[in-house]
Amino acid sequence: MAITVAELVAEPQLGLTLLAGSAGLDNRITWAHTSDLPRLWEWVTGGELMMTNGLSIPPDAHGQVALAEALMDSGASALAIGEKMHAPPLADEFLEACNRLPLPLINIPYPLPFIAIARSVAESSLLEESRRLRQTARVYDLLRTAGASEDHWQSLVQRLATELDADLFVVDRRCLHPWHPDGHALPVFLAEEWAPLSGQVGLAGKNFQWHRIRGRHVLTMDIPTHANALLVVLPNSEPHPDAVVLLHAATVLGLQLSRIVLSLESRHRLAGEFLLQAMDGRLGAAEMESRLAAFEVPPQGFLLASMTAGAGGRTAAAADKATDDGGRLASVHIELWRHGVASASLKRNNRLHVVVPADVPDSVLVHCAGEDAAIGISAPATVANIQRALQESLWALGSARANRVGLARYEQGPSWLGLTSFEEGTALVRRLLGPIFDYEQGQEGDLILTLRTYLDSQRSWQKTATALFAHRQTIIYRMRKIGELTGLDMGETSTVAQLWFALQIHEAMHQ
Repeated sequence: MAITVAELVAEPQLGLTLLAGSAGLDNRITWAHTSDLPRLWEWVTGGELMMTNGLSIPPDAHGQVALAEALMDSGASALAIGEKMHAPPLADEFLEACNRLPLPLINIPYPLPFIAIARSVAESSLLEESRRLRQTARVYDLLRTAGASEDHWQSLVQRLATELDADLFVVDRRCLHPWHPDGHALPVFLAEEWAPLSGQVGLAGKNFQWHRIRGRHVLTMDIPTHANALLVVLPNSEPHPDAVVLLHAATVLGLQLSRIVLSLESRHRLAGEFLLQAMDGRLGAAEMESRLAAFEVPPQGFLLASMTAGAGGRTAAAADKATDDGGRLASVHIELWRHGVASASLKRNNRLHVVVPADVPDSVLVHCAGEDAAIGISAPATVANIQRALQESLWALGSARANRVGLARYEQGPSWLGLTSFEEGTALVRRLLGPIFDYEQGQEGDLILTLRTYLDSQRSWQKTATALFAHRQTIIYRMRKIGELTGLDMGETSTVAQLWFALQIHEAMHQ
C-alpha cells in the first residue's frame, strides 16, 4: 500500500512537521510532485503530495484559502511548503481551512532537498507499483475478452467499474447524454450540477480533473480517441482508483469505441449504396423492404430527412461550401445511433439524406445534426414512394433555407415564396425553364449553365465570360437565345427574378 501522510511525517531522517490538517493524516500518498506554478491544483491527478518553495502560495488570506480548497477538490493528499524560502506568511484563515477540509499542511525544514521526500515516497510505492502493473494488465485483458459488437459496451464498462471499485459513465461533454445508446445516464446530482454548463465540463485544455461536487469526489477525463467523449468516475471507496490505471481504462474504452465505430461505418457504407440504388429506381419494392428492415428502419413507416450545414443567415452557396469544407454532417449517422435512432443515410451533391423511423421527434434530429443545420423532412413514406419522399424532403429543405429556419416538414412548414408543394414547384420550373431543357436535348448543354453563372455573377457579361472561359459576345448570344426560347425580356428585373427562382427550385429538387 502507498505511504500515508502520518507515516511520511514520522520518518525521522526527514524532520517534517505538521502545521495543520491532522484529520487527514491517513491520506495515502501515491506520488510526490514539485511545482511553483500559481495554479498548483492543475497538476494534481489524485493522491499527490504537492511540494512548493512558496512561490505557489498567494500572499492574501482569501487566495490561500482558495488554494487549499482547490487542492482538496482536485484530490491532493497533502501540501508541503519549504521553510525559509519564498512563502508569504501563512494566514490563520489558511490554517483553519486546512484543518476544516482536512488538507494536511507540512513544513519542510531548510535545507532538506525535496528529492529526499520524493525518494521516500517512491521507495514506499514499490509494492504499489507492482499492484498497479497487475491491475493495468487486467484492464487490458478486459478489452481482449470484450466483443467488437456494440452490444458488449455496457458489459465492458461494468467490468471496468468493478475492477476500479467506482461507478463509470461515458457521456458527451456537449450535452451530457450517454455516448453509447446502452450507456447509463449520469446520476441526478451531477446532471443538475453540470446541465447549465453543458459543453464546458472540465477546464479548457485539462483532460484529467478531480472535482468535489455535493460532498463527493468526481473525476472527469477525456476518452483519447473520440472528441467530446468524457469519462466520469465516481469512486466508491478510499483510496481513489490509481490515476495511471484510470488513464489506461480510458484508453481501453476509447479502443472499444473505435471498434464499434468501425463496425458502424461499414454498415453506413452499405446503407449509402442501398439508398443510392433505391433513389435511382434500381430496386424493386420487395428488395427495398428487405434491405431497409436490415437497417432496423420500418419499410412501411419512415421519414426521409435532407440536411445541409449552415441554416440561419447563410446563402445556399455558403451552406453548400460549409458542408463540403467542414464535413459537419459526416457523423450524423453516428449521432443518431448514439441516441438510439436506427437510420440509413447517403451524402449526395452536398446534401445528406437520412431515412429514419416516422416517430423520431424533430428535437432529436436537430440535436444530432447540430443547431446550425437546415433540415427538410418528408411526409411519412413507404418504400413504394421513396423517390417522392426524396422530392418532398428536398422541397422542405429549400423552404427551410429560404425562410431561414432550422427545420421544415413538407406541407407543414412555411411556403416557399407562395409555393406549397413540389408539384407547384415542378410546374413553375417547367413553365419557365422547360423550353430551354427541350432545346438542349439536341444541342450542347450550355444555356442553363450560362444562365446560372450569369445570375451568380451579378448579371455581368464579362464576369460570366471569364467564369465560363468564353468570349463576351458568346455569352450575349446565349442570353438572347434564352430570351427567344422563353419569350421573356431578359432586360426586365421581373424576368431575372422569375428565372433565378425557377433555377433555385430546380436545383434544390434535383440534388
